[in-house]
Amino acid sequence: MTGQAACELEPTPAQARLLDELAVRESAMIARVAAWSRINSGSRHRQGLDRMRSTLMQAFAELGGEMEELALPAGEVVEPNGTLRSVEYAPAIRIRCRPQATVRVALTGHYDTVFPAESAFQDVAEGAPGTLVGPGVADMKGGLVVMLESLRCFERSPGAEHLGWAVLISPDEELGSPGSCHVLTHLGKWAHVGMTYEPASPDGSLAGARKGSGSFVLVARGKAAHAGREHQVGRNAVVAAARFAAGLAELDGTRDGVTFNVAKVEGGGPVNVVPDLGICRFGIRFPTDADARWAEAEIGRLVDTTCTRHGITAQVKGGFTRPPKPMAPANRQLFDFTRAIGNVLGLDLAWHDTGGVCEGNNLWAAGCPNVDTLGVRGGALHSSEEYVVLSSLVERTRLSALILMKMASGAFDARRLRVPGLGGAPQNSTASPGGEASAFRGERTLSEPGRGLPFLCPLLETGH
Repeated sequence: MTGQAACELEPTPAQARLLDELAVRESAMIARVAAWSRINSGSRHRQGLDRMRSTLMQAFAELGGEMEELALPAGEVVEPNGTLRSVEYAPAIRIRCRPQATVRVALTGHYDTVFPAESAFQDVAEGAPGTLVGPGVADMKGGLVVMLESLRCFERSPGAEHLGWAVLISPDEELGSPGSCHVLTHLGKWAHVGMTYEPASPDGSLAGARKGSGSFVLVARGKAAHAGREHQVGRNAVVAAARFAAGLAELDGTRDGVTFNVAKVEGGGPVNVVPDLGICRFGIRFPTDADARWAEAEIGRLVDTTCTRHGITAQVKGGFTRPPKPMAPANRQLFDFTRAIGNVLGLDLAWHDTGGVCEGNNLWAAGCPNVDTLGVRGGALHSSEEYVVLSSLVERTRLSALILMKMASGAFDARRLRVPGLGGAPQNSTASPGGEASAFRGERTLSEPGRGLPFLCPLLETGH
C-alpha cells in the first residue's frame, strides 16, 4: 500500500475522537457479554433462543434502521429409524439501514450456541487474568457485542450516510445454517462486502481460506431374519453400513486436503435378529470444487461396492452444504485492507487457512468477498473452558468501526470487489438485502452427472 493510500486510512480527528471514546464503553461491553452468555441459547433450546432474540432486538434497536424477525423454512433430520423428520427453526433477526446507499455492507452473526439447555456450562466466571470464561462468550455473544458497538460508533461518524448496511443474526449457524442459508444468499447478492463476527484466534489472527463442507447420511436397508434359524436369509444392513464407513476411512487422506469424518454408525437391535437397517452419518471437508466432485464419485462407488452387492438397498441423503472460500484476489484485497486498518490501530493482523466453515462461505458463494473472523479474540471454543480476551472487545470494535468509516469515505472502494459470476447480482443491484426465505422442497441427494455440485441450502443439519 502506498504512503498516500496508507495516509488516507488514518482516522480523521472526528473519527479518532469516536474511536477513543470506545474505551469508556469497555465495562458496559463486558457486562453485556456476561449477561448474554448467561442466556442459554443452544440451537435446540427454543425458549432460550426466543429470550436471546428478544434481548438482542432490544439492544440493536438503538441503532435505528428497519428491524424485523424473519421466519425460516423448516429443515429435516434423519431419525435413527431411517425416516425424515421435519424440524422448525427460530426466526432470524434482520436490520437494514440505508439499503440503497452507494456502498453496501453485510454484517452477519448468530445467536445460537452449541450448549444445550441441559448443559452444566451455564454461567460465566473469571478465567486467566484478563479473560472471562462462559458459554458462547467468544462464539459468538462477544462477537455480537463487537458488531453492535461498531455500528453504534460508525453511525455517529461523519459520512455514515454514504454506506448502507444490513445485519443478519441467525439462530442455526451451529447446525450448518439449514434455515437461514437462503437469506444469507440474498444478503450476499446485495452487498459489496461482508463482515462476519466469528471469533479470531487468541493471538488475534484471522481465518483465511476456508474449506468447503458436505454432510451426508447413508441409509442402508436389508432383510430381517431369525439369526439362528434363517441367518442365511437375512441381509445385514448394519454390516453394510459398517463396510461403507470403513471405506470412507480408507479414503481419508488419499487426496490432498480432503477429509472424511465418520461421525456415527447405528442400527440393529436384538442379537437374535439380522438387522434390516443400518445408518452411517459422515461429513466431508474439501479445498476445491474439483475435490468435491472427486469425493462425490467415490461415495457413489462405495455405495455400489459395499451395499448393493450384498443385496442391500442404500440411499445417501444430504449434500455439499457450504462451498470452499478461497483466498481469491477479491478476498485478499479485503484482507489487505483489514490488515492496513489494523496497522493504523497498532494491530499486527495475520491470517491462517482453516478447515472450519461459517457464514462467510455462504456469502462468498453469492459473490460477496468477506472477512469472517472480526469478532473477539478467544479460545477453547465449544468446550466448558471457552473464554474471551476482554481487552479484545474494544480492540475489535475499533477495528470494525474504522473499516466501516473508511469504506463510507471512499478511502477504500468496496464496490470494486464484488465477484461477477458467483452471486449473479450486478454491482448496481438494488435488490433487497435478505430477500424472502423460500423453503427448499424435495429430497437432496448426490448431484447427477453433468449438473455440477449442489452447493445449495442443506436438507440436513450439518454443523461447522
